[in-house]
Amino acid sequence: MSIQLSTHRFTVHDFHRMAQAGIFSEDDRVELLDGEIIEMTPIGSRHAACVARLTKILSHRLGETAIVWAQNPIRLDDRTEPQPDVAVLRERRDFYKDAHPGPADVLLVIEVSDASAEVDRRVKLPLYAKTGIGEVWIVDLSEGVVLVYRQPSPQGYRTSSQARGVDQLTPEALPNLALSASDIVI
Repeated sequence: MSIQLSTHRFTVHDFHRMAQAGIFSEDDRVELLDGEIIEMTPIGSRHAACVARLTKILSHRLGETAIVWAQNPIRLDDRTEPQPDVAVLRERRDFYKDAHPGPADVLLVIEVSDASAEVDRRVKLPLYAKTGIGEVWIVDLSEGVVLVYRQPSPQGYRTSSQARGVDQLTPEALPNLALSASDIVI
């Protein structure tokens, strides 16, 4: 005799209502991925430094042409609201005050991976591709490499490459922005 278990997948609306009801505190590091509430790994000092460096470099180089959105939510669909380490968004005067940005607003997502590498690659990356995020970079701190994923499809990203050291990276949606992998990986 087999037992069939049923699960409940949450919507973004449910997730926000749980937060408003006090189920999560402001200090809880959770995100909603494909209807499941996932506890995020703690941020180590190297990870934090990489995110801070990226935020500073991108904000300086992009100026008023885009919004650098650090560790804030983006809404991919009704059941997915991740908090990427850095997202570069289309410029908006209101800074998305009435609603979190969606896939059409996102020019680039950057995930910094040390302890979170498995979740970033196996869970988040397919969700980004399925919802049409045009480009994702995964900064693998342990390997010293930036993995670049482009051309999203429902089955995943069609192209991937990697950059190390002086290798140059230019996001397709931001052709005037050039970084070397060594600008990113610290």
